[in-house]
Amino acid sequence: MQILVFASALAITALSALLSLTLLASYKNKRRASTLFWGAGLALFAFGTLLEALFAAGIYTVFLAKLYLFVVAALVALLALGSVQLVRSRHVKNAYYAFTAVSLAFVAYSLCVSGVGDILVNYVVYAPLPSLVVIASSIATFPAAIAIIVVAALSYRRTRSRKMLSIIAGVVIVSIAGTLYIAQFPAALYYAEAVGIALLWAGFYSRK
Repeated sequence: MQILVFASALAITALSALLSLTLLASYKNKRRASTLFWGAGLALFAFGTLLEALFAAGIYTVFLAKLYLFVVAALVALLALGSVQLVRSRHVKNAYYAFTAVSLAFVAYSLCVSGVGDILVNYVVYAPLPSLVVIASSIATFPAAIAIIVVAALSYRRTRSRKMLSIIAGVVIVSIAGTLYIAQFPAALYYAEAVGIALLWAGFYSRK
């Protein structure tokens, strides 16, 4: 079990890091804000799965656990910011920037004041979280997941692009992975990570 979790976490880390670099390189050429935020979100996703690999290897501290929990919330927020860039209204974008900053500050505060013990079960991130952390993280991630799904539906209705559908589906699933863990459905985390990164790769590869 330990070797399987470690190997799968490392594989997802490598794939998501490579895709993040590809997106950030694309941003330098095309200057699309959505690409920048999605690339940054995937960079955090890669960092989060790297932490999962460290946990599976037996490297665990309270600081790393709290850092991991913040990364889970922050990556969902960044992916949502990437999707919100597809909305034309500047007021909507500015409002969501403000919401993201405040909600992530609340997540950071909740982690600072809450006691987080061992969140691993059989080398997998599985244990329940303190109530304040769950509340703060839910405030940050649930609206983000909803924003991603709504924007995805509107974008697909407008473009009817199968390539974009795969990309958006990957973003949705990766973001839902973090949201489900926070909502106390941790078993879905690793499956969603693998499916989400596969869809993202399929979408961006088919665009070339």
